Amino acid sequence: MTAAIVLAAGRGKRMESDTPKQFLHIENEMIIEKTLRVFEKSPVIDEIVLVTGEDWVDFCREEIVARNDFKKVSGIVVGGEERYDSVYAGLLACPEADYVMIHDGARPFVTEAILARVDEAVREFDAAAAAVPSKDTVKIADEDGFVVSTPDRRRVWNIQTPQAFNYTMIRAAYEILKEGSMAGITDDAMVIERSGLGRVKLVMGSYSNIKITTPEDLGLLSG
Repeated sequence: MTAAIVLAAGRGKRMESDTPKQFLHIENEMIIEKTLRVFEKSPVIDEIVLVTGEDWVDFCREEIVARNDFKKVSGIVVGGEERYDSVYAGLLACPEADYVMIHDGARPFVTEAILARVDEAVREFDAAAAAVPSKDTVKIADEDGFVVSTPDRRRVWNIQTPQAFNYTMIRAAYEILKEGSMAGITDDAMVIERSGLGRVKLVMGSYSNIKITTPEDLGLLSG
């Protein structure tokens, strides 16, 4: 059984809006609605755990899940202060899952094809993440902003979500790191990397699978 944890607890400070970015509208629907719809329709997803802010639980239940009749949403849980806190809250809400697919709620252009590729990979490798090869040359800088090195672009990927894991592995990895330090953790693949419990297989995502973060992102979509 595969559970999807969809993260919608962010406050979206960079969006410069009183409304969290996942509840803003594009293409006549909320970003989070558009995201959830892909998971709701996907045959590789059995249940969905929606993680949101404490003040938005009732709104999500009534205006998103009930109004759209999202039948796969098995729970709406309160997220934490940091992204990794929200993921862990989601993990605790789906203990019966064999695999878990973690996705940013503000990444609404994910497709069924991406979900299928990630699902296939996680079943073979136990840990997989959508990503795309970098189109740009990347520089490594020192603390003063001077170039130190240039990694081979053929081996540089831009990470995306969904990221999927064997449930037992990712929960154990989180619990190992929570006993130490979660400093600097920005995605779930890093949790596996630091825990030493496995390796993460990169799977082709899409250059359209963007995360909406700033007002400029919305401007690009509307204009």
